[in-house]
Amino acid sequence: MQKELFPSQRSVRVRALFLGGRIDLKTLESSRLLPALPVMIGAGEQGYAALFRYGAVVLFNLTPVEEASFLAHLAHLVRDRYEIPDTEATELGIDPVGDERVENNVIFIKDAAPERLQVVADILAKSVVLDHYEHIVASAVDRVEPLADRLQRKGRGAYKDMELLRHIGSTLLIQHTTVGRVEVSEKPEILWEQPTLERLYVRLEDEYELCERHVALERKLDLIARTAETLLDLLQHRRSLRVEWYIVILIMVDIVLNVIDKFL
Repeated sequence: MQKELFPSQRSVRVRALFLGGRIDLKTLESSRLLPALPVMIGAGEQGYAALFRYGAVVLFNLTPVEEASFLAHLAHLVRDRYEIPDTEATELGIDPVGDERVENNVIFIKDAAPERLQVVADILAKSVVLDHYEHIVASAVDRVEPLADRLQRKGRGAYKDMELLRHIGSTLLIQHTTVGRVEVSEKPEILWEQPTLERLYVRLEDEYELCERHVALERKLDLIARTAETLLDLLQHRRSLRVEWYIVILIMVDIVLNVIDKFL
């Protein structure tokens, strides 16, 4: 374990933000860069920030002024920035003798060693990303539900193929982000180097219900995708049926014209 980052403090302010689609960490330079993943750098006078490539950042011990300054300095590294980033705030309690736990939105840990903060940062970053996509998926479900309801009541729906393709594309993009980039269900690399921290990770993962929320999100995404695909198949079937009728009508017209031509 490395030395504690906040040796004289028993309480540390923490805030997680989902800033955008990606943070370019390759160009990041700092004299206060800590080893191991996730990347942690010094921020403000006595604070630190954990940065994640998928667009999340977790800030430790920053005042509101320091936070605003740091985020402004970081802005040029963020790709596809959100105008209003999702946030999640909590507090760290340093309790060397008690069990590591979560009480009243306070995360109690034994010490403020970088490895422990990196575990906390990983949990909070995943939680704020899930929160972001939970809101998006809830809105998508609200948009898709009337289409399915109209189909159930009237046997047909008023929908466009481009709209349905957008729903499918949005679903695939969210799945790619949460599974491919964020790896919500995967344990962080720091646990390979510090297996003693796995108990803390499991407790926090259970407290923030990461697995349950991820499974629920996947189910809603699957529901949206299947609904959109079904409606798209019906739309394409209707179009193909219409084309077949056009062909039949053209054949009938051709036959009628041939018969008339013979009589004349």
